[in-house]
Amino acid sequence: MDYKEIYQEWLANPYFDEATKEELRAIADDDNEIKERFYKDLEFGTAGLRGIIGAGINRMNIYVVRRATQGLANYIIKQGGQDKGVAIAFDSRHMSPEFAEEAALTLAANGIKAYKFESLRPTPELSFAVRELGCVAGINITASHNPPEYNGYKVYWEDGAQFTPPHDKGVTAEVLAITDLSTVKTMSREDAVAAGKYEIIGQAIDDKFIGHVKAQVVNQDAIDKMQKDIRIVYTPLHGTGNIPARRALRELGFENVYVVKEQELPDGDFPTVSYPNPEAPEAFALGLKLAKEVNADLVLATDPDADRLGVYVKDTKSGEYIPLTGNMSGSLLCDYVLSQKQAAGKIPADGQVVKSIVTTNLVDAIAKNYGCRLVEVLTGFKYIGQQILKNETTGKGTYLFGMEESYGCLIGTYARDKDAISATVALCEAAAYYKMKGMTLWDAMIAMYEKYGYYKDAVKSIELKGIEGLAKIQKIMDTLRNNTPEKLGEYPVVSARDYKLDTVKDMKTGEVKPTGLPESNVLYYDLPDNAWVCVRPSGTEPKVKIYYGVKGTSLEDADAKSAALGDAVLSMINGMI
Repeated sequence: MDYKEIYQEWLANPYFDEATKEELRAIADDDNEIKERFYKDLEFGTAGLRGIIGAGINRMNIYVVRRATQGLANYIIKQGGQDKGVAIAFDSRHMSPEFAEEAALTLAANGIKAYKFESLRPTPELSFAVRELGCVAGINITASHNPPEYNGYKVYWEDGAQFTPPHDKGVTAEVLAITDLSTVKTMSREDAVAAGKYEIIGQAIDDKFIGHVKAQVVNQDAIDKMQKDIRIVYTPLHGTGNIPARRALRELGFENVYVVKEQELPDGDFPTVSYPNPEAPEAFALGLKLAKEVNADLVLATDPDADRLGVYVKDTKSGEYIPLTGNMSGSLLCDYVLSQKQAAGKIPADGQVVKSIVTTNLVDAIAKNYGCRLVEVLTGFKYIGQQILKNETTGKGTYLFGMEESYGCLIGTYARDKDAISATVALCEAAAYYKMKGMTLWDAMIAMYEKYGYYKDAVKSIELKGIEGLAKIQKIMDTLRNNTPEKLGEYPVVSARDYKLDTVKDMKTGEVKPTGLPESNVLYYDLPDNAWVCVRPSGTEPKVKIYYGVKGTSLEDADAKSAALGDAVLSMINGMI
């Protein structure tokens, strides 16, 4: 069926509720809107489903959620995992509780027990719960930092990480095999409970999760000595972080935690920001105002599902608060954690630091300094989780720290996704440690640059919406794939990696070798002097993302080199559209 026929089917089929049909009747004269909603199924990306809430097969609604869950249930049954159950969490977004309930009831109707959190919880706690409860899978209803009109559906496998091959392809195939949404199974909550297939979970998991977060502290003595002197401003950005972050900080002894009142309570409209992204300066406007009032040492913001953390740190010399990128805060934490472990003699011979391919090369230098192996994985924290699982199954390699540039890191292995609750605690601990030495976190950052080099990393995005946008994104990737640039800005291309074709080509010798990583539509260019560029379509938004990094001799030199390289690459790609 084409999009018009599917639209008419939704209007005619008694399976779809009246409110859905009313929404669809309202767009009867808008062919473009009908096409956008029905020309394709909402696809699984690097984080499962993510899309605009509304009626249609290319939107997030209860029917699409049921279908995704039926596909997951079918796959679980084929894998023989139906007796293990599935954990379900959700965030503060519109329709999150409803989507979580629908997922639970579809699982129950398929004979699979659903463990659903009583109320909103952070993503890392869902990851933890999957393994703690011995589940075969997990579902998290969240669209992370997307604008308010979005929601999403993340699938986790039994190792606690978001699903990777072959499970992602297996589940996707099962979902796509469901062509008639009215055939999806569901049942009432009362029947699900009576059948023993629906259980509400909450405090017991909370207590264990917070216990593991606190166990990652590497220098409690620093907290004990400075707990009255460190001043922390925190905002959950209307999301899930408020209760767990404040609880962990309080139980560890931090006494001066100031929460941004206007952003404290869950609210799916995210009324104080245009979109709740801790990468965006506007997300910090209220936090910085409060920080100046209370003379805070650092300002922290977690995104709605509390897996990503943004931070501003005070520079006492200028009195200003300076933003740290995800690369900066992650590197700072990596260096701090490893330095403390080294001081305690706790870095094993097979210690590993794991990062995504678009993460700063500063992490490579830090890992080398502490005698750790640097492991590179594809973009998406699920691949860092996959590396932890590989270590466990092979008995080789000890995971010490993992991070990606998009404001996410994980210190322990209790969870298998990035954890902003743990990162919040760790940054406050680091602030206490450095304050004990008469340093701010910014001082520590500068000391790290002086030691390892002034690495500067950035990312630019080109947004290309709709059907035409998808075609343009594909054109950009095809053009670059078929015509490797000789130079990017002032840098000659030393080697070109194509993760879709599994090739690394030496541009001087022509030698080609495999990347050693799974297939992914990503192009990466190695440049001289620790510079690099990477281009990939976003897995969660209609964008082409351009990542790049340089190494300078000072902050100013690195800034200038980064700006020049970023402008050159952006200009080149815009010329392809």
